[in-house]
Amino acid sequence: MTKSYDAVIIGGGHNGLVCAFYLARAGLKVRILESRTVVGGACVTEEFAPGFRNSTASYTVSLLRPKIIADMRLGDHGFRVIERPVANFLPLANDYLKLGGGTARTQAEFARFSPRDAAALPAYEAALERVAALLRDLSLRTPPNAGVGLRALVTAAAQGRPLLRLDLATQRDALALFTRSARDVLDGWFESDAVKAAFGFDSIVGNYASPDTPGSAYVLLHHVFGEVNGKKGQWGHSVGGMGTITQAMAAACTAAGVEISLESPVEKLLVGGGRVTGVRLASGLEIAAGTVAANVGPALLFRQLVDAADLPDDFRRRMATYRTGSGSFRMNVALSELPDFAVLPGTAQAEHHGAGIVISPSLDYMDRAFTDARRDGWSAQPVVEMTIPSTVDDSLAPPGAHVASLFCQHFAPTLPGGRSWDDVREAAADHIIDTVTAHAPNFRNAIIARQIHAPLDLERKFGLVGGDIFHGRMSLDQLWAARPVLGAGDYRAPIAGLYMCGSGSHPGGGVTGAPGHNAAREMLRDRALARRWWRRR
Repeated sequence: MTKSYDAVIIGGGHNGLVCAFYLARAGLKVRILESRTVVGGACVTEEFAPGFRNSTASYTVSLLRPKIIADMRLGDHGFRVIERPVANFLPLANDYLKLGGGTARTQAEFARFSPRDAAALPAYEAALERVAALLRDLSLRTPPNAGVGLRALVTAAAQGRPLLRLDLATQRDALALFTRSARDVLDGWFESDAVKAAFGFDSIVGNYASPDTPGSAYVLLHHVFGEVNGKKGQWGHSVGGMGTITQAMAAACTAAGVEISLESPVEKLLVGGGRVTGVRLASGLEIAAGTVAANVGPALLFRQLVDAADLPDDFRRRMATYRTGSGSFRMNVALSELPDFAVLPGTAQAEHHGAGIVISPSLDYMDRAFTDARRDGWSAQPVVEMTIPSTVDDSLAPPGAHVASLFCQHFAPTLPGGRSWDDVREAAADHIIDTVTAHAPNFRNAIIARQIHAPLDLERKFGLVGGDIFHGRMSLDQLWAARPVLGAGDYRAPIAGLYMCGSGSHPGGGVTGAPGHNAAREMLRDRALARRWWRRR
C-alpha cells in the first residue's frame, strides 16, 4: 500500500468536498479520489461546443446550506449567485403564467386565472414556509439510527420536539406534505389547472412518479426549503456555472490541506477483520485508511465497490432492492438567439427568458408523462424545464448567443423491450426539441449544438445508477432515518470505518452539501469517542 491517510473520500462531488473540508479543518490527513478529470461530480461546468459553456448536470442554485457557504468561505473563492428575475414562466396553449417578483405580483398573475387562487396564495406560502423551516433545521441534523440504543431514542425525541411545538394547523400541513400526493395537497388550496401546475412541477423534478403518487408532495416541499442570498425559497444561477461552486469548494479543501487526486477511480473497498483498511484503485494501487467516506450512491457503493461477503445478509438483500432512477433526461443547447414564445413574442431578452421556463400546463399532463414513460420508455408530451443562464451570465456564450439547460421528465431508467438508450437518445432529444419548438417556433432553428445526457449517459459519466440525480428515489421509504435504509440513516455503513456522505443519505438530493457536512460531524464524533476509549484503557 501507499502512504496511509486518516480518511479517504470516494468521489469528489460537492458532498465529498464538503466532508473532506470539515475533516481536514479538524486536523485529519484527507485524500479525495475522483474518477473523472475534473472535480465536482455532477456539479460541474463544461464547454460542450466551441465558446459555449454550461452546467452539465445540476443547473441551478438554492439548496446549498448557508452554514456551509460561510464555513468554507466560498465567496472568497469566487462563488456568487445571481437571482432569477422571476421564478418561473409557464407557456400555455393561449396564455402564460409567471411566478415570482413578490406575493402581490404573483397574486395579480393568479387572478387572471382564478381570483380565489390569488386570495389563497399568501396562506399557502405561509403554510409551506412553516414546514420548510422544519426541513432547514433537520437538514443539518443526523437522523436517529433506528433501533440502536438509547441515543437513537433521545435523537428521535429531540428532532420531533419542534414539530410538537407547532400549532395544530401546521402539524396537519406537515402531515399532508410528508404523506399525501401533490395533487391532493394542491387541490385543497387551488382550483386553476395552471396554478396547480406551477406548483406541482416541483413534485416531479427528479422524481420518477406522478403528481398523484402518495408522498410526491414531500418532493414539492424538498425543492422549496432552500434560499439564495438570504431570501428563502428563491433560486438563482451560479456565475460561471455550477462548476464554480465545486471549484470554490476544492480551493477551500486545498487550503485546508486536503489532497485531491483526479483520474483515480476506486475499484474496491478493502476490509479486514470487519472494518475498513483502505481502498484499491482501478489501476491496482492500494491506499491505506482506517476511515472511508463514500460520496457515491448506495447502489454503486454496496453493489459494486463492497464485496457482498463483507455485508450483513439483511442489509445486502435490502440494498439489492434499493430504488434508483429519477426518470430524468438532461440536455444543453447552444443557441444563436433566444426562444421566441408564441404567447409572449420576441427574441429581445426579457424577464421570462431568465426564469425557469416550465412546459407542463397541468397535473394531468404530468401524470400522462409518467404513464407514457412507464409504458413506452418516454413521454409523448414530456415535462421540460428550460433555464437560460447566459441571460444573467454572459461569460457562458459568445456575444449575442446563449446557452440553455433542459431538464426533462419522464424518461425511463430502463427502456421496455430490451432497448438501449444508446439506440434512441437522439430520437428522444429530437422529441424534446419538438416539444419546446411547439411553444417557441424559432427554437429548433436557433440550435447551434447540443449535448445529450440520457439516463444511461448520466450513469456512465457521473456514476448515477439508473441516471438517478438524487442517488436514490426520494420516496417515503427512503427518507430521513430510512435513507438509504433503516439502521444506516446516521451516515454509518454496517462496516466499521465506512461512512456515506452523498445524496443517498439524509437529507437527500440536490446541491445542499448537508450529507457531507453531517457525515463529517459523525466521523469526527466517532474518532473523538475512540480516542477517549483508548485513553481509559
